[in-house]
Amino acid sequence: MAQTSFGGTPVNTVGDLPVAGKSLPSFTLTAGNLQEFSNDALAGKRVVFNIFPSVDTPTCATSVRTFNALASSLDNTVVYCVSADLPFAQGRFCGSEGLSNVQNASSFRTDFGSVFGVGLNEGAFAGLLARAVVVVDENGKVLHTELVSDIANEPNYDAAIASLK
Repeated sequence: MAQTSFGGTPVNTVGDLPVAGKSLPSFTLTAGNLQEFSNDALAGKRVVFNIFPSVDTPTCATSVRTFNALASSLDNTVVYCVSADLPFAQGRFCGSEGLSNVQNASSFRTDFGSVFGVGLNEGAFAGLLARAVVVVDENGKVLHTELVSDIANEPNYDAAIASLK
């Protein structure tokens, strides 16, 4: 179990992030069309998972906007913005913001939070996902992980992108 915080109050997650240098664990997420997808859909692509509690919060919205801007300059890389929000809410946000360089993915009916160790099991956000970033190469090997120290803080965008170089 790992620990982050929310407003300075420690909050435990259900596990630990995937380990850098190892293969990405098997997962399932739900896309905007309500179809589930898994590791197989990522074969041959580099992937950045921008993981957060809800797109309806200011810091989460900022991370989606920032990764959208960064994604336009990344070759053979897809950025998935992952939260427990319903795909409808994710799509509405990106549509209203004109964000088209990132893909939305929902954990709402999957075990993604447990598999990636980012599920929050206590506190005000229990049942949602912690703020984290996981970067994977085209062979499914984990290059970089970050569990943000406080849910209210933004991730280290530079470190995530640098891991792809």
